[in-house]
This record gives sequence, structure tokens and C-alpha cells, in this order.
Amino acid sequence: MLQTLQAKVQAEGAKEKELYDKYMCYCKGAGGDLAKSIADAEAKGPELASAIEEAEGRLVQLKSDVASHQNDRAAAKTAMAEATALREKEAAAFGTFESESQANLGAISKAVTAIEKGAGGFLQTNSASVLRKLVQKMDMYDSERQDMMAFLSADSDESSAGVGEITGILKTMHDEISKDLSDATNTENGAIAAFNELIAAKTKEVNALSKRSRTS
Repeated sequence: MLQTLQAKVQAEGAKEKELYDKYMCYCKGAGGDLAKSIADAEAKGPELASAIEEAEGRLVQLKSDVASHQNDRAAAKTAMAEATALREKEAAAFGTFESESQANLGAISKAVTAIEKGAGGFLQTNSASVLRKLVQKMDMYDSERQDMMAFLSADSDESSAGVGEITGILKTMHDEISKDLSDATNTENGAIAAFNELIAAKTKEVNALSKRSRTS
């Protein structure tokens, strides 16, 4: 019986030694891998720190770029708003000038026609009233202004200056107003073209900056 017990104890001891040997082998292997992993991590430490620093630098730059794009976009929109307001004022001023010029040209043409045909009653028309105001403010010689005012205030369609002289003054006024209107129209058309070009460029700029802000 003692022999049997001794054999059993020896068998259990051998089994425990086998398990111990396996455990020690595992620990040595795992410990080596762990040590290698730690060494590798320590070796990559400076590289990782540099990568983090670089990423932080890129983030700062991206934020700066976004802010810059937003400021530029705001400036472009402000420029568009200011240009639009100015264009509206210019268009309104031209519209007033064009309307007045056309009314003045119409009044002059009617006056010339009335004088050349010898038709009476012109002095009582609205065109005669428009012409009186025009003569008072238009740049002309004082003698011509006096002759025109005398014609427009006479009881007949003639004045002491004579029909031919009055007609000549009216035609000169018509030519000057027509030239001023033509010049103003050309200026207005040029302003419209420049405005459209500016708005197109600024719109393109705003769209590009908006896209950059979204992708930054």
C-alpha cells in the first residue's frame, strides 16, 4: 500500500513539474515579446511625438485658413453690396437725367415744328412750359437766353430776334442735349458692364471661398 501511495505521489509530482516547466516556458516567451513591444514603442516615441506635433500644427493652420477664407468671403460680399447700392443710385440718377433730357428734346422739337409751320398756340402748351424752365437753367449766352425768354413770353410765336434766329438757338440746344444724353447713355452702359463683371467675379470668389471653408 505504501508503494502504491508513493507511486501516486511521484506521478503527481512529475505532472506538477511538467506544468511548471510549461508555465515557465510561456512566461519566458511572453516576457520576451512584451519586452520587445515595450522597446519598439519606446523607439517610436519620438516619431509619434513628432507626428502629433505636426498634426497639431496642421490643425492650427487649417483653422487660420478657414478664418481667412471667411473674412475674405465677408469682404467680397460687402464689396458686392456696396457696388449694388452704388449701381442703383447711378441707375436712378441716369433714369432721371434721361427722362428730363427726352422731355426737353421733345419740347424743343415741338417748338421748332410750331415755328417753322407758323402754327399758333404753342406758348400755351406744356412743351412751352418745359422749354421755359430749360432755357432758364441751360448754359447759353445771355443774349440767346433773353431772346428765347422773349419768344416764350410773347403773345405770338415770334419775337424781335426773328424766327430764323430762334429756330437756330433751339436746334443748337437740341444738339447739345442730344450729345449730353448720348454721352450719359454710353457712360451708363459702361457702368452696367463694369458692374456685371464685378458681380460675376465676386460671386465666383465667394463660391470658391465657401468651398474652401467646407473642405478645410
